[in-house]
Amino acid sequence: MSNTVITHNINTDLEATIQPWKSEDIFILTDTNTKDKCLPALNSEKVKNAHIICIPAGDDKKNIDTLVQIWKYLTANGATRKSLMINLGGGMITDIGGFAAATFKRGIEYINISTTLLGAVDAATGGKTGINFLGLKNEIGAFAPAKKVFISTDFFRTLDDKNIRSGFAEMLKHALISSEKDWKDILSFDLEEMDFEKLHELLVRNIEIKTDIVTKDPKEQGIRKALNFGHTFGHAIETWSYQSENPVLHGYAVAWGMICELYLSHIKLGFPKEELLKLKYFVREHYGTYDCGCKDYEVLLELMKHDKKNEGREINFTLLSNVGEVIINQTATKDEIIESLDFLAS
Repeated sequence: MSNTVITHNINTDLEATIQPWKSEDIFILTDTNTKDKCLPALNSEKVKNAHIICIPAGDDKKNIDTLVQIWKYLTANGATRKSLMINLGGGMITDIGGFAAATFKRGIEYINISTTLLGAVDAATGGKTGINFLGLKNEIGAFAPAKKVFISTDFFRTLDDKNIRSGFAEMLKHALISSEKDWKDILSFDLEEMDFEKLHELLVRNIEIKTDIVTKDPKEQGIRKALNFGHTFGHAIETWSYQSENPVLHGYAVAWGMICELYLSHIKLGFPKEELLKLKYFVREHYGTYDCGCKDYEVLLELMKHDKKNEGREINFTLLSNVGEVIINQTATKDEIIESLDFLAS
């Protein structure tokens, strides 16, 4: 996955990549946040004269209606199969923009410029694209790798504390599925006193971890399922938070989901309790707790049953037998799942 570039000069690197395209053939997808905060940082003439597609911000807008708006704009403004889409934003933008590009005229090339930490370590890399559908997270999508993915930590300085922590949760995940050294390094990072140079170093390592996995298994037939750790519970929590009109950021839901799935790992595979408690205390300190009562358990279980990773009627989990030791395609009983939710709340 050499298409991912962690850049110190976004304009120079972007300009070199988009040289083959004329301004009228370039379409930049932004949302109402990144158009104001991030688009002005792209200052080459070619980019300034490109078409700008601006959609509403928020993961709840990553839906078929917004996708249709993007397709309509492309058609109305003369996009062809030789056009280029630049997705400037977080995970919502790179997900829906990548899917729009992959499906418009059977596919046009696209570039992701990740402006959030979450997008950089999660959605922007790896080639997954998609939208939410019928209230289910990323229900419709396609594998369609970007021509290039640019990551600049300068954009992260525009983020508030919660969005930094949301992205950091995915970094916790990568460390847990990688090695004891990566796990130790990530836990030592001070989220209270942000050191962007240190964050840059950790980000480079995180991209290496994900790239190695995706290169081995681009279509998620085997080991790439390691990247789903924390997401079976996490996606259910995130989806339910929107349905109950108390939305939480993706990384927060994944952080709570990792506690549940690491607890399952402990009771089913003997994952060390000491490491489980390290995660629980770290998440409790930096992400708080999810306000989920017993009354919500049945809803969360039902949402897990609709997870696209499932095979047959069984809910599919990625679990760990130890730090860096991933066991994919695991199942759990209803009682074990409820026990995990109780552990999260305790």
